[in-house]
Amino acid sequence: MKSRTVGEIMTSDVVCASRETSSEDVLRLLNRHRIRALPVVDHDDKVIGVVSGSDLAQGRMARARTGRDRWFRLPGRGRSAHGSAAGAAGELMTSPAVTVHPEQRVSDAARVMERHQVDRLPVVDEEDRIIGIATRRDLLRAFLLTDEEIRRQLSEEVLPGVLGLPPGAVTVSVRDGMVVLDGCLLQSSDIPSVIRSIWRVDGVVGVMNRLRFADHNCRPPAEELRGEAP
Repeated sequence: MKSRTVGEIMTSDVVCASRETSSEDVLRLLNRHRIRALPVVDHDDKVIGVVSGSDLAQGRMARARTGRDRWFRLPGRGRSAHGSAAGAAGELMTSPAVTVHPEQRVSDAARVMERHQVDRLPVVDEEDRIIGIATRRDLLRAFLLTDEEIRRQLSEEVLPGVLGLPPGAVTVSVRDGMVVLDGCLLQSSDIPSVIRSIWRVDGVVGVMNRLRFADHNCRPPAEELRGEAP
């Protein structure tokens, strides 16, 4: 069983803007490539921010409220711009950008995306240079497993591999990627390794642990499942 990485699913051909790219050119790029946002890079291809269609709209509204020849501050962005020169990507972008690395697991990238409420993540190397883009659609393609397929993989491959228990020893249910575990183990030290192994499976977005162990008044399947003498 191998968990896919961001580098395996990312798009290498990335549409970028520079700090000096005008808002009009940004809009043209967004429309031409049918995307919602694009990375802003410096002269060394290092990602310094992300500019989106909503950033452009906020910039237009700010200029309309304050007048084209006055300074304004974009709400929540922590930066100012001058009306007569406003509209460059470097002035409108959200910075710092939320990025991922190619060796990160797809499941981890999906959680980053959900946490920050973004639908695309620039992929950068160890020096923060842009090497690709991972979109929500890219991640979804890697998550084509249904809840039932995830449940079967956990029950038949992951848990037996970690604990040496046969399929069905621990009850697994999955709904919308949320895994619920129920059952009784021999010892509490088994539980952390079980949880870690489940998080490594693509498509898992959360784990609810209802596992118990022998000294919590449950009956572990020791004799018949581990082959130990009664």
